[in-house]
Amino acid sequence: MTRLSQSFPADRAALVTFVTAGDPTPADTGAILDALVEGGADIIELGMPFTDPMADGPSIQEADIRSLAAGTKTADIFNMAKEFRQRHPDTPLVLMGYANPMTIRGSEWFADACVDAGVDAVICVDIPVEEDESLGDALRAKDVAVIRLATPTTDAERLPQILSNASGFLYYVSVAGITGQQQAAQASIEEAVTRLKAGTDLPVAVGFGVRTPEQAADIARVADGVVVGSAIVEIVGEHGKDAAPHVRDYVKSLSDAIRAAGKIEIAHRSCRAQSRHRRHTQTSRLRSMRTE
Repeated sequence: MTRLSQSFPADRAALVTFVTAGDPTPADTGAILDALVEGGADIIELGMPFTDPMADGPSIQEADIRSLAAGTKTADIFNMAKEFRQRHPDTPLVLMGYANPMTIRGSEWFADACVDAGVDAVICVDIPVEEDESLGDALRAKDVAVIRLATPTTDAERLPQILSNASGFLYYVSVAGITGQQQAAQASIEEAVTRLKAGTDLPVAVGFGVRTPEQAADIARVADGVVVGSAIVEIVGEHGKDAAPHVRDYVKSLSDAIRAAGKIEIAHRSCRAQSRHRRHTQTSRLRSMRTE
């Protein structure tokens, strides 16, 4: 068992939160990370600021600009991770970002730095499966999980390739577009999660466009994890150095909603399971009668 695998409870969805490292400054990120944990986050994604974040919407783009303007370097990010791990030995930390900062010094260097800082997993947005060896091999050799992304356009032929050598959890990007701009219809999320879970034993976490506790609860009823990023980043953008308590309170509202939804969903799953069992029993009896 790893920190990451232990962070998906059997009785509810995990809350996965994202913030940009170095926003508003490298010195302020630690307090914001602490606020995520205090608010009830199960897993934390720490974004590596980048000049051309192709998958991110305006909120995270602006956070990247603030962070880079504050002088954030890769070394600062690993220092943040190392200090976080000392304060929070049990909370998984995932680095999320783009290939250039992760590979410019070599994939082995990056993997070693992840291990040294206590990083549990990496999400690299712009390295496709076909180029996995450029980073994934080095990470797996150091037991750092490689989390892959699936989207609404991921079809049955592509999915096995994405799942190949994936670990940690599967991140389902619920909309075809950039972060923070819109949310997918709940019915499409439920259909997608069902399809993805049929193809993997990895937990499936759903993100992109999740903002309110109600939205988080709806997704929590069908998925293994709920990812919230842009809404938290916007709080940091609004409050700057004073963001930590506001982040904590917002994350707590999400955590409370997810925990309540989990309890309701357990009962629903039990009822559905009993209903399926009754239908199966009735069908078996009818078949038996027909053959007599």
